[in-house]
This record gives sequence, structure tokens and C-alpha cells, in this order.
Amino acid sequence: MSCIFCEIVKGKIPCYKIYEDEHTLAFLDIGQEGFGHTLVIPKSHSESFINSNLEELTYCIKTAEKISKHYIQNCGFSGVNILINNGESAGQSVMHFHIHIIPRKNGDNILNWKIPKDETSLEEVRKMLEVKE
Repeated sequence: MSCIFCEIVKGKIPCYKIYEDEHTLAFLDIGQEGFGHTLVIPKSHSESFINSNLEELTYCIKTAEKISKHYIQNCGFSGVNILINNGESAGQSVMHFHIHIIPRKNGDNILNWKIPKDETSLEEVRKMLEVKE
């Protein structure tokens, strides 16, 4: 099964490119959830954040930083949300690692997350989730 992001990297599917270098590609998300919603992807295929190697992650983080600074310093935004959805249950719809950059302005009222409060004690949660090496 082909990967739509790999097809974009190969130039077989067009995109609205924001930035490109040897290792990464950044383009506008066609879903248009928020003005300027941008995706940063590695040019090599890796399924998700936890399946990517450190080098790919580093290239993508550096590109996301460069674009975010540009949006704030040159495009009139006051901030950005940086999001990574890892796995289908977390909202990852394309199984090719990508970072979302959502440009923000004060008072834009987007991304008002409504995550239900969990009543489990923090000590119980800590015991379940603690990383033991």
C-alpha cells in the first residue's frame, strides 16, 4: 500500500510547499483546520514518532522550529501549536511520521481541547506508568 506523504515527497501528488531541504518537507494540510496549518515530514518513510530514528526526529524538529520562528517573526502570528499524533487512537490519520504546526493569534479561539478530567489518583497513575529501565 502506498503512502500519500511518500507520493508527495516523490512529486507524484502536488502539495502547497512551505519549506524543503535535503531531509524534510513542509506543506499546508489540505484539511485546512486553522489558517496556515502546516505539516512537517521526513522525506524517508517512518510510520510514527516512536518508529522514527533519532536522526529523522532531529531533522523534523529543526524544520518545525525554523518554520515556527518564521511564522512568529515574519507572518504576524503570536505563537504556534506543535502537535504529534502517534497512532490511530491518537488521531494519526496518515501513517507517515509528521509534525503539525498550527499558527496562532491571541483570541483566535481554536484548539480549545475538551479532555475529560480523570479522577484516578496521581499516585495510582504514576505506579501504572512509571518507566523502569
